[in-house]
Amino acid sequence: MWTTIKWRTIKRSAAILGLGAAMLSPLHAQDNKADIATTDEVTLQQLLDQVRAGRVTDNAEFQAREDEFRNNRNKQKTLLTRTQTAIKREEARSERLEKDFSEKELKLAELEGLLNERLGVFGELFGIVRQVAGETKAQVDESAISGELKGRSARLESLSKTKGLPEIKELEYLWFTLQQEMTAQGEVKRFYGEVVNLDGSVREAEILRVGPFTTLSDGQFVRYAGNGRYADLGRQPPARFGDAADDLDDGDAGVLVAAPVDPSRGAILNLFLQMPNLFERINQGGLVGYIILLLGIGGVGIAVERITRLTLMARAVKAQLASGQAAGDTPLGRVWDAYQSNASTDVETLELKLDDAILKEMPALEKSLPLLKLLSGVAPLLGLLGTVTGMILTFQAITLFGTGDPKLMAGGISQALMTTVLGLVVAIPILLLHSVAATRSREIVQILEEQAAGMIATHAEKN
Repeated sequence: MWTTIKWRTIKRSAAILGLGAAMLSPLHAQDNKADIATTDEVTLQQLLDQVRAGRVTDNAEFQAREDEFRNNRNKQKTLLTRTQTAIKREEARSERLEKDFSEKELKLAELEGLLNERLGVFGELFGIVRQVAGETKAQVDESAISGELKGRSARLESLSKTKGLPEIKELEYLWFTLQQEMTAQGEVKRFYGEVVNLDGSVREAEILRVGPFTTLSDGQFVRYAGNGRYADLGRQPPARFGDAADDLDDGDAGVLVAAPVDPSRGAILNLFLQMPNLFERINQGGLVGYIILLLGIGGVGIAVERITRLTLMARAVKAQLASGQAAGDTPLGRVWDAYQSNASTDVETLELKLDDAILKEMPALEKSLPLLKLLSGVAPLLGLLGTVTGMILTFQAITLFGTGDPKLMAGGISQALMTTVLGLVVAIPILLLHSVAATRSREIVQILEEQAAGMIATHAEKN
């Protein structure tokens, strides 16, 4: 820094001297030498003074800066000394800590060996405790009892995941939870809990719990949904289970009633819910199944109408026979009218007229019976058609997806079986009804033929 400042001073002096020389040069060209000498002396003196003043100022600045540098150097030296002292102190502390760590590590290894030696079989025992705690937690999480006794799984989870030795209070809590679960499994208890509706909302309702097996709310089955809540079922089990649930819900304390119990804790109930109802089974038959049902409904309606009409007609005919007066709008009355109209004719003509009268009654008596017989034969054929169609769908699924997933083939097989069942279910009743209607018709025809033969015999005797 001093060299730079000194060089700057020299440059300043040189510049001033150069300026002075430049100013003196034109003065030598003038004629008045006396005036020139005076001006030169004054100007050089002034320049010398300025150079001296600048040098003094620069020396003062140099001295101030040297003093500042010395002060900073002393401070840096003091700070370096302190830092080196601190480093030595920390190095000594680090060596001391490393030595202490090594000694304690050896001591810890000795203590762990002693602990394992003293534990012996207790290590395996505590492993079983953790395993039992985990299994108990899983059972508690799925148990319907947890809807009433909440907050049991947190401590069990902590015990199942601990790596150290369990404390006495933790072992006692595990024992208490197991005993509590066993005791609650034999209870039929009512309490209030949260029930999740089908739309996702939650309501507070009374719960009837039969051990961990069955839970009811408002006479309806509910299932345990976890997190201390129950949930409504999408649909209820068959009516016989619902009636038993109502009896249990309405029963008084101390009264023995038959109650539905699911020993699988909900698995069997879920299977019941997955079973299709009557409408779903019919829907499995597809279009062919609905055609069979329509034919069955029409056939049953026709058969009921025929049986009813023929039964009433047979009663009227029998009443006429009992009264001995064949009159009125009945088959026997019309045959009697034919006999009365042809009473004066010969036997052969009368016989023909009576046969003609009976033949006229036959269409009304046998009306729709051939149709019933046809329907009873067509229904199984339609069922066979649905069977073939369903098997075609099944083989198409096998061709596309293979036989790895049976559910892919279930649709075609269900259609095949359901159409066969529907065909038989429709054909058997219609066939039986056709037999009943045909029997009623033959009964009336037999009465008409017997009465006609009697009329002819009476007419032949008279003549």
